[in-house]
Amino acid sequence: MKKIKKIKIRVNGKAKTFKENINLSKLVNNLKIPLKKVAIELNQEIIDKKRLDKIYLKNSDRVEIVHFIGGG
Repeated sequence: MKKIKKIKIRVNGKAKTFKENINLSKLVNNLKIPLKKVAIELNQEIIDKKRLDKIYLKNSDRVEIVHFIGGG
């Protein structure tokens, strides 16, 4: 039986554990976050949303997801 490797990352300051082969697109879907209203930062670098499915997370990565709030 093959053991599933896990990684630990921080999402908005909270430690979370996921399967090793998760990309940013799967992470956002898993967290049920609407993509149109957020900015995503990986290890202090803002990520282009067109690249989310190409960026795979590694152990100890830090992800910040910032929600846009309308108003004036």
